[in-house]
Amino acid sequence: MAQSNGRRTSRRGIYLKLRQMVLTLELPPGAALSENELAATLGVSRTPVRESLILLAQEGLVQVFPKIGSFVSRVDPAQVADAQFLREAVELASLDDLPPEPDPAVVEELRDNLNRQQHEDLGLEEFFDLDEAFHQGLMRLSGHGNVWTTVAAAKGHLDRARRLGLHENVSPAVFAAQHHEIFEAVVGGNTQLARTSMRNHLRAVFSDIERIRAHSPELFATDPSTVPVRRNVVVWE
Repeated sequence: MAQSNGRRTSRRGIYLKLRQMVLTLELPPGAALSENELAATLGVSRTPVRESLILLAQEGLVQVFPKIGSFVSRVDPAQVADAQFLREAVELASLDDLPPEPDPAVVEELRDNLNRQQHEDLGLEEFFDLDEAFHQGLMRLSGHGNVWTTVAAAKGHLDRARRLGLHENVSPAVFAAQHHEIFEAVVGGNTQLARTSMRNHLRAVFSDIERIRAHSPELFATDPSTVPVRRNVVVWE
């Protein structure tokens, strides 16, 4: 039984590792995926890699084409919009449930988070992690922190678009400033300002997509029936 549980844990770990590689753009949109190469990189057999790719395909993060191969899906603006709609609805609703006096321990965590976002030598992935913790922390203030797991599971395409936006910007300072504005409105009891600031902050990803798509259209899905052709260089027809 222990050995069986170990195998399941290992397979879960491979799935999570591959998912993270896709979300962090280590495996970029449109990239061809080789089960053999991935298995060698991760030091495992092909079976857990194949199973993980199936799970990622169910999430829309990988596309499998019979007789052609598997590819990281390109960012789908429609799925980004759906995830954004869900996230905005949940986060704005949570602001409406903020207590008159928020938990001081969580408030202090958020304040520390904001201070860390100001560090000049902060890497993009470090900032992304702080960004996630900040938004989850706000939901904890309203008593809905556990909902974040559901939101996070639904926003794979959105998270890739957000990371593309971070890479596009010279500095994440503009996003840190938006976080600070939201935080001050929350602790100041100005729910309406917090909602307006949050909505504008979350919707910034749409302008990022349009700007990036103008010079790198190959990163984004257009026609869902498009099938790649394996040549020396992968071409999407």
